[in-house]
Amino acid sequence: MGQPHRGDEAAKPPLRVGMVGYAFMGAAHSQGWRTAGRVFDLPLRPVLAAVCGRDGAAVRAMADRHGWAAAETDWRALIARDDVDLVDICTPGDSHAEIAVAALAAGKHVLCEKPLANTVAEAETMAAAAATALEHGRLSMVGFNYRRLPATVLARSMVAEGRLGALRHVRVTYLQDWLVDPDFPLTWRLRKEVAGSGALGDLGAHIVDLAQFLAGEPLGGVSALTETFVRSRPWPTGASSGLSAVPEPGGPAGGTGAPAAGSAPGTAADAAAVGSVHGPGPGAVTVDDAALFTARFASGALASFEASRFATGRKNALRIELNGERGSLAFDLERLNELSYHDHTEPATHAGFRRILVTEPDHPYLDAWWPPGHGLGYEHTFVHQARDLVLAVAEGRPPTPSFADGLQVQRVLAAVEESAEKNSVYTPIAV
Repeated sequence: MGQPHRGDEAAKPPLRVGMVGYAFMGAAHSQGWRTAGRVFDLPLRPVLAAVCGRDGAAVRAMADRHGWAAAETDWRALIARDDVDLVDICTPGDSHAEIAVAALAAGKHVLCEKPLANTVAEAETMAAAAATALEHGRLSMVGFNYRRLPATVLARSMVAEGRLGALRHVRVTYLQDWLVDPDFPLTWRLRKEVAGSGALGDLGAHIVDLAQFLAGEPLGGVSALTETFVRSRPWPTGASSGLSAVPEPGGPAGGTGAPAAGSAPGTAADAAAVGSVHGPGPGAVTVDDAALFTARFASGALASFEASRFATGRKNALRIELNGERGSLAFDLERLNELSYHDHTEPATHAGFRRILVTEPDHPYLDAWWPPGHGLGYEHTFVHQARDLVLAVAEGRPPTPSFADGLQVQRVLAAVEESAEKNSVYTPIAV
């Protein structure tokens, strides 16, 4: 049977998505699934079948707002649905392993937000489950969305083509400032038992993956420092995505002290449960606010990384520069439609960094978007992520980054924590 034409969207086989979690990342993923089939001519038609969250009223409102056909309050019920082919996990890290392993065992494809898990042991369990599921044709992928920018995909191809020659240095920073106010509430992203780590897992996981993706090789070891600048904070009240919340003047809300069975964290019920566990008064911040580490790639190239949620004035500032024997490349998320490129083989009289405007139809992903010069934004990474996963499912091809890739990033994060605990001693990455 021939490929359906764009006008025959209804005739295409569906890929029915069920999503667990519905806050910041849930909204971003919803946009991706809703848009991918409208922009790209895909062999499968993404269908927003059901979304799941603990708070019934809130998740139903989210379903209505973003176009999900149904709402559930128990992720096990979502996985059991016959009209769900793929489970998209957008919950905090403490529930990733349980949901992913159960979904794969139930015969679903799985997309899981980063970082893959809170611990190496959990990530190993997930990677093993993914390998077993692959034998039965079920695919899995980690949501490192910055791989899906046209500029970063172009940068990877330029490195692979040898435009930079042998890599010498890689420098990466990812800086935000949303925790600078000491009265910002103690949301789930500041609790180790829920988030796994702080800036390290939230931001550092992104830049570790991006650096290894662009360099085309893994890190071999790290030497690290981490710091928590504000060690206690007021409790939140009401719903929270972890990035925004309202402090509760009178202390924590009452509750059972435990999430409802099969529920997805990140809602008002989660805020109540958090408060009741710790009692009145400020709560302890148990994750890092900033992580700095140097590293060595397997080839011997050096790297430095900085992840901070205390960089006053920086909202979402990710920057990476790669220096090689023949040239250099730089990417800045605040100018995400551009690359800076220096060709060191050119005569010195007219050498220097030049801007590549990554908006041409021949650039990655852009043949389906706007005319040259019309840039894309943050949300488009999730459209491309959905597009790539749909194609992988249709072709029966393992997508990247895989759960094995996510496990390797988790091992880097664990080595950073170990090095910081040992006063920055150089710590090899486990294999």
